[in-house]
Amino acid sequence: MGVIETVLLVISSCILCSVSLGISNAAPTSTYNVVNFGAKADGKTDCTKPFIKAWQSACSSLSPATIYVPKGRYLLGNTNFRGPCKRKVTFLIAGTLVAPEDYTALGNSGFWILFNHVENVVISGGKLDAKGAAFWNCRRSGKNCPVGARSMTFNWVNNLVISGITSVNSQLSHLVINTCNNVLVKNVKLIAPDQSPNTDGIHVELSTGVTINGCTMQTGDDCISIGDATYNLFMSNIKCGPGHGVSIGSLGKEMEEKGVENVTLTNAIFSGSDNGVRIKTWARPSNGFVRNVRFQNIIMDKVENPIIIDQNYCPNNQGCPGQTSGIKISQITYSNIKGSSATPEAVTFDCSPSNPCQGIKLQDINLSYNNKSATSSCKNIVGTSSGTLVPETNYTPPYLSKLLMASRSPL
Repeated sequence: MGVIETVLLVISSCILCSVSLGISNAAPTSTYNVVNFGAKADGKTDCTKPFIKAWQSACSSLSPATIYVPKGRYLLGNTNFRGPCKRKVTFLIAGTLVAPEDYTALGNSGFWILFNHVENVVISGGKLDAKGAAFWNCRRSGKNCPVGARSMTFNWVNNLVISGITSVNSQLSHLVINTCNNVLVKNVKLIAPDQSPNTDGIHVELSTGVTINGCTMQTGDDCISIGDATYNLFMSNIKCGPGHGVSIGSLGKEMEEKGVENVTLTNAIFSGSDNGVRIKTWARPSNGFVRNVRFQNIIMDKVENPIIIDQNYCPNNQGCPGQTSGIKISQITYSNIKGSSATPEAVTFDCSPSNPCQGIKLQDINLSYNNKSATSSCKNIVGTSSGTLVPETNYTPPYLSKLLMASRSPL
């Protein structure tokens, strides 16, 4: 039995199962094989048009549709899968999608593969090979380079599932979730060398209800970066390293921002990353905020900055010298975080002098440095601690919440 027949048999079995459970509105599924639209799995023939034709057929289907990509390598240029579609569309990928060898072929669009204005989409399996090395070399050389392309971007997509994808050597970010609602990203692997610039694993912004589970990220930038107007983000069972950790920010570059709220990271392992859990804001006025964030059940393995809040971000001293961050950070909980720091200072809270961090809670923190004493640094922070606390951290007492504090305490 071939792969297509097996897929169709599984789909048919699911439909029969639904009927047996009394679900009477199950619809048949239409399947569109990209090969039947002219795609060739040789890694050399441009398959952009065949993929778009398969998408258009699936998108206009009156029944739920599956686009099937068999094993092999499929060369794609800029590919825009645009909706709205009539019914649910599933991309079932058994092969590898390959970017052009010439990085300039993707131009200045900012994307390689884009899903745009779609409801009810599933992306399952397969591999993305963006061939980013030549682009990184251009960036390092100081030449006039294109802006770079994010490997897979989702704009205005609701009810989205991304499952089982492996993405390697992205020019910029591997996955971008932008202006989306109700998103599940699970069991993906995102890999780029630790010195590859701006190769974030997953970037989320302007989105609500995003869940990231069971993902492994080895990148040259943030494993997960969280931008403005992100609400109700839940991350679990994450492996990060190398990379720059899980970062909220940078925020506050603009005066008008909507903030970040209700973010949870639980059950994560950071190995050799530049940061663990980080909140980063520009040192300039802004009306944004970060609140109701929980980092818990985390293992740090030789991480340079296991726990850090940096509200004095001012790269190249451009646009922010002499200013302070307007981002209001509050109700941040760090619970059951253990392991080792690669630097003497394991915990750094460098909060804004004009908007001190409020409601910072540390519960059962145990971080060491070379099995010796570590340090913590706290500036402009109000909070509480309980349970094990290594290194010790000093706080402004609650009744002096307006007092700006700068303290440094050894282990």
